[in-house]
Amino acid sequence: MAIARIWRGTVPTARADEYTEYMNQTGIKDIRNTAGNLGVFLLRREEGEETHFQTISVWESEDAIEAFSGSKDRTARLEPKDEEFLIRSEPEAEHNVIASDPNNIFTG
Repeated sequence: MAIARIWRGTVPTARADEYTEYMNQTGIKDIRNTAGNLGVFLLRREEGEETHFQTISVWESEDAIEAFSGSKDRTARLEPKDEEFLIRSEPEAEHNVIASDPNNIFTG
């Protein structure tokens, strides 16, 4: 079964476009280039002075996630300059088994 890995973080809205570009050049690119990755989405939601981001990546297995994250647990993998952007971030990613995929996008 495919696994969705979800991580959340918040940046100042004034830097949201810059953070999006940074993530696309680093974390999102790394996720896409990791064997066993089935897809990734970078979501953002502006709320006044803060913009909330969610990275949702879909994986073939926990082993594939470990190859990306470098950790056997759910510790979030932060990028080198994340501290310059993030106001808050979750220390752990959430892992969910994809229970329904009506269009067979991730489960074949």
